[in-house]
Amino acid sequence: MSENKSPESPDEPRPSWIQWNPPVFIISAVLALVFVLFSALATEIAEPLFGSIQNWVIDSAGWFYVISVAGFLVFVVALAFSGLGRIKLGPEHSQPDYSYGSWFAMLFSAGMGIGLMFFGVAEPVMHFVSPPVGDPEVAGAARQAMRITFFHWGVHAWAIYAVVALSLAYFAFRHNLPLTIRSSLYPLIGDRIHGPIGHAVDIFAVLGTLFGVATSLGFGVIQINAGINYLFDVPVSIGVQVALITGITAIATLSVGLGLDNGIRRISELNMILAVVLLVFVLVAGPTVFLLQTLVQNTGMYLSNLFEMTFNLYAYEPTDWIGGWTLFYWGWWIAWAPFVGMFIARVSRGRSIREFVFGVLFVPVGFTFMWMTFFGNTAIHMILIQGITELADAVAADTAVALFQFFEYLPFSSLMALIATLLVITFFVTSSDSGSLVVDILTSGGQDESPLWQRVFWAVLEGVIAAALLIAGGLAALQTVTIASALPFTVVMILMCWGLLRALRLDGIKHMSLQSARVLTLGSSGLVNWRRRLRTIIHQPTKTETLRFIQETVKSALVEVVDELHKMTLDAAFGEGEDGRVWVEIRHGDEIDFFYSVRPRPYEAPSFILRDTRASRARELQYFRAEVHLREGGQDYDLMGWSTQDIITDVLDQYERHMHFLQTVR
Repeated sequence: MSENKSPESPDEPRPSWIQWNPPVFIISAVLALVFVLFSALATEIAEPLFGSIQNWVIDSAGWFYVISVAGFLVFVVALAFSGLGRIKLGPEHSQPDYSYGSWFAMLFSAGMGIGLMFFGVAEPVMHFVSPPVGDPEVAGAARQAMRITFFHWGVHAWAIYAVVALSLAYFAFRHNLPLTIRSSLYPLIGDRIHGPIGHAVDIFAVLGTLFGVATSLGFGVIQINAGINYLFDVPVSIGVQVALITGITAIATLSVGLGLDNGIRRISELNMILAVVLLVFVLVAGPTVFLLQTLVQNTGMYLSNLFEMTFNLYAYEPTDWIGGWTLFYWGWWIAWAPFVGMFIARVSRGRSIREFVFGVLFVPVGFTFMWMTFFGNTAIHMILIQGITELADAVAADTAVALFQFFEYLPFSSLMALIATLLVITFFVTSSDSGSLVVDILTSGGQDESPLWQRVFWAVLEGVIAAALLIAGGLAALQTVTIASALPFTVVMILMCWGLLRALRLDGIKHMSLQSARVLTLGSSGLVNWRRRLRTIIHQPTKTETLRFIQETVKSALVEVVDELHKMTLDAAFGEGEDGRVWVEIRHGDEIDFFYSVRPRPYEAPSFILRDTRASRARELQYFRAEVHLREGGQDYDLMGWSTQDIITDVLDQYERHMHFLQTVR
């Protein structure tokens, strides 16, 4: 697979006032606006149309959703446990941009936030009162309710996100392709990703993201309305909800303007703090021992029934239940996949595939399971054990008020309801600004630094779509658009898996070739005795020494190689960087170019040298290595002290391995 540019090449300058891919930006915006106008102005036509679309998808394509989602889970788990799991989402020497704490906070806030607040109490209670099979409101129904809830919010959802995120991060950060959905299809269609096929894929992703985020915003604003009605007696109405969308979208727009680090990350961390406060409060104020017991039992039931639930379509007990629940969730997660997947990719650079999959699948799921158990089982305990049937009636009447009715039966109900409302608002903001960031990246051709007006445009449009869907039919319209918009993107995701697997296979073959490359040791030319070699090992070169070695020895070796290649009429070039690095590049047309670079890399002095622990002293004693970097990243070996002939031999060894790799994959 060929790269668009050399790792050392600067980006081409582009106008500062606009950074867009016109076909994707314009077509996506026009289609979204047409949909908004149709939903708002032709409500009588839109509502039955949405209903018929949902029925068709459930009846005809439900099996396709189920088997696709199962395949996505198997795919990402198999990758993590395979030898390909060691491959990094970036060059070999790259390090993660964010700490584990910030990374998990952003994963959780972007991927699940509003949904947990809306369904944390409502879903377990609704399954308990109206199970798909069996008797309601008995112990068996309680077990089934939690098993189903765990299934809907478990590893399947995060596997969907992981497929998109893995593919985007791999191609963008390891192969320098744009951070767009189309890049994941490069192994399948090559340079045609830059044409109409690529535009169509990104347009599907933009529309899916807009409608998926709008669905979450719709749920969020309905619950915020219920919260302020509970706290301040504000009426529950479409007009109030549209006003809330307007106000909170303005806050989200401000967060978008602040950017990823100052805006989204900070609000995500606030989300986690507020969520943990609520979670701990419910655990302590509720039936604590019962909740801890049910957490263990719910997790065990989920794991033991995972395979059966994955493929259960209720074919032998025909019911509308699966369309309103399981297929809705699968469609919701898939519609969110471009948005959440790209956002996860954006914040996951530098992690290995294995680390990424374990982090994305299991850490947020663990928190989600605690949330659903503590809230859901406390509510079921109130109904089943304490006899508070009014809670079940309230949930059946209006799912949006379930959380606030739930707090009525716990201490400090008003304070907890206020915190819950604030948390829904902050989740609303992170969903909106994260979605705006992702849509902006998609419509700008992968640029992650675009003009403010573009990000503001998409943030506002998401709010407008959410308002239009609420006007057109409330929750029914939201569910229909979610399920329907996800169908075409499911096909794209299957192709993404195929393309990623092909590319990773090539990467694995190349890594094996590089692993067997011979690394020359000092003295291999027979000119240096062992005492001098020992002194070189102990010596810690300064930056000046390392730069001098690169300029005097490495540079002359690489120039000599390039001159010889020119005599053989090969397309080769020598280059230098501002930090002292030098490199040689041999171009192979449509095949992967060979790239060999030597660059100075600083290290802290070892403890037997660094007696003084002051930071300034550590900088003074810092030493450098002249390390070899290939296109895949740092190779973790040092050339300091090598002769010109040794370096030339190493370049040729690496080039020979590269040529062997090309012959293997042709």
